[in-house]
Amino acid sequence: MQETATFLIRYIHKENGGKHTALNIGISTIESELTFIVDSDDWLKPSAIETILRYYSKYTDREELCGYSFLRSFPDGKINGQLFEPDEWIASYIEARINADDTLADKAEVFYSRCLKEYPFPVYSGEKFLGEDIVWIRMAHKYKMLHINEAIYIGNYQADGLTKNRRANNIKSPIGCMHRAEEFMCKDIKLKYRIKGGLQYFIYGLFAGKSLRELYTKSKNKVLLLICLVPGVIIKRKWSRLK
Repeated sequence: MQETATFLIRYIHKENGGKHTALNIGISTIESELTFIVDSDDWLKPSAIETILRYYSKYTDREELCGYSFLRSFPDGKINGQLFEPDEWIASYIEARINADDTLADKAEVFYSRCLKEYPFPVYSGEKFLGEDIVWIRMAHKYKMLHINEAIYIGNYQADGLTKNRRANNIKSPIGCMHRAEEFMCKDIKLKYRIKGGLQYFIYGLFAGKSLRELYTKSKNKVLLLICLVPGVIIKRKWSRLK
């Protein structure tokens, strides 16, 4: 493909450490102003780049933006998740995705490369899976995105893909998932997602071999964790039997 492409393709080989570690390597080498992360088994609509550049030209002077969020569709044309309300909505990831109850559907995010370089994915020894939203939430405390109701990305979920096997992958990478859960406990996130974060904090922390005392004393969200402690322990025991 490098020999036949009409544009430059740079191939970087690294040992498998999970998608997030590959993204860190790739992002560190990027020289362009925008970065678009596309999985290898998905594809873009023919007009995708033209659409991105149209909105980039329109909003390029908005310093509060870290990027642009478009829609994804399935191969049959159905939109993945819900539309943004309103269209061309300038809001943080927390506002437009988590608090808008659209956390389960993937979108097509195009980021300013400088912002991705500012917020690299954390790496945990021996762990190969980490939800990308750990970084999107951290970024949302400083930046907003432009949310656009145009589908530019087509994708499907493979039977052996990361999304469909999320729980099993999480249990194999508990430290990262515990820290991701901490991000969901911040006070500007809806209460139901904060509670879910508290439960996951205990569940994955216990899978990582942490004690309840250690998990509780090291957290800044002690009142919330009091609510989540007992159900978190019960769920962890249930999931342990299903492993």
